[in-house]
Amino acid sequence: MPEIHELSATELAAAIARGEIGSRAALDHFLTRIEAIGKPINAVVAMDIENARARADAADAAIAAGENWGPLHGVPMTVKDTYETAGLPTVVGEPKLKDYRSTNDAVATSRLRAAGAVIFGKTNTPRLAQDVQTFNPIYGTTNNPWNDKRTSGGSSGGAAAGLAAGFTPLELGSDLAGSIRTPASWCGVYGHKTSYGLIPMRGHIPGPPGTLGEPDLCVSGPMARHPGDLALALDVLAGPDAIDASVWKTQLPAPKPTTLADFKVAVLFDHAFCPISKAIKARLEDAVEAARRAGASVTRIDDLPGGFEKSYETYDRLLNGLVGASIPDKLYTKAKRGAKFMGLMGKTDMGTTGGFAERATASHRDWAKADEARHKLRQQWNTLFADYDVLLMPSVCVPAIPHDHEGTVLSRKIDVDGTAHGYTNLFRWIAPATVAGLPATSAPVGLTDDGLPVGLQIVADYGQDLTTIAFAQHLAAAGVEAPACPYASRETTAG
Repeated sequence: MPEIHELSATELAAAIARGEIGSRAALDHFLTRIEAIGKPINAVVAMDIENARARADAADAAIAAGENWGPLHGVPMTVKDTYETAGLPTVVGEPKLKDYRSTNDAVATSRLRAAGAVIFGKTNTPRLAQDVQTFNPIYGTTNNPWNDKRTSGGSSGGAAAGLAAGFTPLELGSDLAGSIRTPASWCGVYGHKTSYGLIPMRGHIPGPPGTLGEPDLCVSGPMARHPGDLALALDVLAGPDAIDASVWKTQLPAPKPTTLADFKVAVLFDHAFCPISKAIKARLEDAVEAARRAGASVTRIDDLPGGFEKSYETYDRLLNGLVGASIPDKLYTKAKRGAKFMGLMGKTDMGTTGGFAERATASHRDWAKADEARHKLRQQWNTLFADYDVLLMPSVCVPAIPHDHEGTVLSRKIDVDGTAHGYTNLFRWIAPATVAGLPATSAPVGLTDDGLPVGLQIVADYGQDLTTIAFAQHLAAAGVEAPACPYASRETTAG
């Protein structure tokens, strides 16, 4: 029988429900792994062991009494340290929040508990979840289990690393600028960016603790080592918040294709706006060829709805407008003055400091124009998906990058086959699905020759979340996936 950490969350839940594995035994198994081999990865950064053990014991007693709390009954798991979780700190790597302890659960966290999950810890994020690498002054740096000289990604970097290393069977991430898809790709696990609005974000930091409004662009979503667990978690998490639930309910449509051969697939891997490395492209093409061999209809397209570069401009304006809303007053005033000066100098291009200042302090009138452009894009995407079930794209343009904590997001560089590109190119392939509010699943599709995971991004029309997940499941069944991370097979003998 596989070890507990090798089981999917679905398999573990079923074994607990049958009484074959105790919830307490499963919890202690994960705790032992983290204690013995967790330090070099630094993925799980806060734990509530006493209360978790009490809940696991209660879960075992319930099973013995013939009771079942839900589809995640007794399953131990962690959540990204952006979600308020009663009994645990929610620090998000921010020194001003280092002593903050949540008294209430975020909506998504509470739904996991209601489904029976035993939440025992929090996973690391960059400071205020605002980087593609996971490091912060409170909890330090999270390393990639495949190669500790490289980043696990961000901002759900601790979540992805913890999954890959076998420290948790299921995770709750969030995604604004690829924060689920990029770390999932770089750590060789599955991550699902949900359709916008599908899961309430109340209780997610940022914004500040106590924020009630839903942030633009940002979504919650599950992460797992097995694609079927994404659907399991989505069934638990999806649905309107309390006030909205008085009017509407969620009913995600089932995938129309039932086999890989039934899928009508569009593919875009090559675009001058964001070149991808040869190592990435080779594995993506292998995945497409596997789908084609299985009978899927595959069509290459030349550009994205609305144009890749133009749609990214819309995303950039909306994203930086959102970031600008949380800038402290003094810094906002300074940025506004800087934007005016840089505008006079003609230095407000996208991806520059002046461009950020201009977009972060834009007027509501400017935001409304970008919002209208967004809705036109959504219509164009909907037209595309009249002909295709899914669109395949890279999750990110390069394999996991070496740690680089110098400078800022606007000053760092990445290497794509020997050519330097701006760090913000790491956002480009994830932006189209985000700006249009579409579901997107990152699925591991193998390793580069250097042994680093590669992720395929599977996008579908709004609300077709189960379709992107199903495509990932069919690919895995066809043998297209990353092998288990070698770190997950390490012995747990302490010392």
